[in-house]
Amino acid sequence: MSLPGRKRSPVLFRRTDDNPILTAAQWPYPANSVFNAGATRLQDGTTLLLCRVEDFRGLSHLTAARSRDGVSAWQIDHHPTLAPHPDHPEEEWGVEDPRITWLPDEGRYAVLYTAYSHNGPGVALALTDDFVTFERRGIIFPPEDKDAALFPRRFGDHWAAIHRPVTSTSANMNLSFSANLYHFGNTRTILEARQGAWWDANKVGLSAPPIETEEGWLVIYHGVKRTGSGVLYRNGLALFDLNHPERLIRRSDPWCFGPRDLAERVGDVDNVVFPCGTTLQDDGDTLHVYYGQADTSIGLATASIRQLLDWLRENSTMQAAPPLEALPADD
Repeated sequence: MSLPGRKRSPVLFRRTDDNPILTAAQWPYPANSVFNAGATRLQDGTTLLLCRVEDFRGLSHLTAARSRDGVSAWQIDHHPTLAPHPDHPEEEWGVEDPRITWLPDEGRYAVLYTAYSHNGPGVALALTDDFVTFERRGIIFPPEDKDAALFPRRFGDHWAAIHRPVTSTSANMNLSFSANLYHFGNTRTILEARQGAWWDANKVGLSAPPIETEEGWLVIYHGVKRTGSGVLYRNGLALFDLNHPERLIRRSDPWCFGPRDLAERVGDVDNVVFPCGTTLQDDGDTLHVYYGQADTSIGLATASIRQLLDWLRENSTMQAAPPLEALPADD
């Protein structure tokens, strides 16, 4: 029964009937939970998910799963694909929540992930061309920082990465630049958490890597609301300038994707939908959105880029554009 005068929001993220598409029960070795997967389409069209796998100690590693259609018949690596390495003490307590970006100029994939140790969570970078061997570059954003991904192309001579540092007073989305994919700087805040009762009050972070569209960089981001029964993770949309990614164009006022189904409501962490990766299908409009369900399993939803942009246009206030700053000359 609808409340009088209440308009139902359109369904922008359409869940597959087969959810969850990946669970620990399918894993070729013992695992407590499988969730928060980075995603990409390989050169042959295969979908690869780099899944966060939590073991029975409570520590996480990353394991690749591959599918021809990105929906079913997953071929899962029989051993961890990217596990904590003893030469990297920043990974002592696990590696988590990867985001994957194909870098055409490098001919490799960049994987930004959370490296967790006694110092807290920081952002680490690894490069690979086959998801078998990885060139680890270590911490690029020190603790406490997470929810990071690279843009797929340079701005001027610099790469750019979105990340989310946490301080004693804020947890906002930041943008930093690098000339060499080792050292990042010239950092600025690009999207702030709102205050009060908003769905994205107090803490926001990047969900999946930025998606290039004709209107700008489309970003799915999450907001974390604290309630009387715990945290609630939901997702909204933002749009950033194509050539000046520090410039916010639009930000949705309502959320557009939140916990609904039982697998999203009940799990190791209740009431969480957490996309870490999307893949663009051959029609150039359909997205496969891969998301963690209650920190327990992996779900799949589809969305239309055109519909997302239309919805964002109708459900946001145009941002007042700040003066454009010159990109950094060097790090």
